[in-house]
Amino acid sequence: MIWLELFGGLVLLLVGGEALVRGSVAAATRLGVSQFLIGLTLVGFGTSMPELVASLQAAMIGAPGIAIGNIVGSNIANILLILGVSAVIFPIATQPRAFARDGAVLIGASLLFAGLTLFGHIGRGTGIALVLLLLAYTLFTYFADKNDGAQAEMHSHEAAELAQTPMALWAALALALAGIVGVVWGADLLVGASVEIARAAGLSEAVIGLTLVAVGTSLPELVTSVMAAIRRHGDVAIGNVIGSNIFNVLGIGGVTAAVSPIAVPAQIVELDVWVMLGAALLAVVFATTGRVVSRREGGVFIALYLGYLAVQLNPALRETLGLS
Repeated sequence: MIWLELFGGLVLLLVGGEALVRGSVAAATRLGVSQFLIGLTLVGFGTSMPELVASLQAAMIGAPGIAIGNIVGSNIANILLILGVSAVIFPIATQPRAFARDGAVLIGASLLFAGLTLFGHIGRGTGIALVLLLLAYTLFTYFADKNDGAQAEMHSHEAAELAQTPMALWAALALALAGIVGVVWGADLLVGASVEIARAAGLSEAVIGLTLVAVGTSLPELVTSVMAAIRRHGDVAIGNVIGSNIFNVLGIGGVTAAVSPIAVPAQIVELDVWVMLGAALLAVVFATTGRVVSRREGGVFIALYLGYLAVQLNPALRETLGLS
C-alpha cells in the first residue's frame, strides 16, 4: 500500500506539474502576455512547484530532513542527473555572456544557502530575505534580457516548448487549477509515503528527501529539459536547470522557512550542501570551457550522480567514508 501511495504521488506530481505549467502558459498567452515574460517566469517557477509544495508540507508536519533535503537534493539532481541526461541526448551549447551572469548568480545563491545551513537553522526573517533576493534577481533579469535579442529568444523558446492548441481562457484556468490540486495531492502522498519508507528501511528522513523526494519533485524539470534537448534547444535545457536551482534555494528555501522555520539536519551540512555547491561549480566549468556541455561531460555528471546515490543509500559505505 505504501508503495502504491508513493507511485501515485509521483504520477500526480508529474501530471499535475505539467498541467499547472501548460494551463498557466495558455492562460497568460490568451491574456496577451509576451512569450519572453512567460518563459522567464511561469515556465521556470511552474516546474519548481512540486519542490515548493513538498518542502512546505514536510516542514509543516515536522520533517525538516525531507524539507531541506528536497531542496538540496533537487539541485544536485537537476545538474548531475537532468543536465547530464540532456547533454548525453544532445550537446548543450551555451551563451557565454548570459551564462556568465546566471552562472555567477547560481554560485552565489548556492554559497549563500550553504552558509546559512551551517547555523543549523533557517528562520522566518532569513526566509523572507531569500524571497526578496529572488524577486530582485527576477526583476533584474527581466530588464536586462528584454532588449537582448539572444536572451529574449531563449526565454521565448522556453514558452514555445509548451506550445499547444490554443484554448479558451476558462479552460486554461481550469487546467492550471487541476494542476495545483494534483501537485498538492501528489506532494502529500509522496511526503507521507517517504516518511514511512524511511522508517521501515532504517534510513533518515534527510536521505529520503535528498534522493527519492528530490528526484520525484524534479520530474517536471526532467521532462522540460529532455524535450528541449531532443528539439535541439540546448539553451532552454540549461536555462531551465539554472533557473530552477536559483529558484529552489532562494524561492523554495525562502518561502518554506518564512512559513515554518527549518532545522537543518547535521548530515546535510556534513556532505550534501557541499555536493550541491560542487555540482554548481562543475556545471559552470563545463559550460564555459568550449561553450558547450558535451556528451562526455554529460556522462561524467550521470556517473557522479550514481556515485552520490550509492553513498546516500548504502549505510556501510557512508560509515566507511566517515559520514554520519
